[in-house]
Amino acid sequence: MTEIGLSMSKKIEKMKVKKQIVRANHVECHQKFQARIHEAEDSMQAQHLLIEALVDEKDSLLQTIHGLQEANNAPTPFDGDWEEEPEEEPEEEEIEDIPLGEGEIDDE
Repeated sequence: MTEIGLSMSKKIEKMKVKKQIVRANHVECHQKFQARIHEAEDSMQAQHLLIEALVDEKDSLLQTIHGLQEANNAPTPFDGDWEEEPEEEPEEEEIEDIPLGEGEIDDE
């Protein structure tokens, strides 16, 4: 009986060690994942600020062009109201009818 008890104790200890290793690996993976999310958020924020700066620069350039055209009595080729092209919606793929094999359930 003591052999069985000793064997079980060893197995339990091994399982506890494995559990600790798995938990440590999980924590490490979670921390790495959180760091990657944080980097992605920082990158997105930087891109957003860059886009805002480019839009402001575009508006400033359009005002400058418009002012120069007025100063030279030139006709304005555009008024700053841009017509955006509508976004194309992806075509829906048709779902093929897949024949049911033997033993498959038809829920229709």
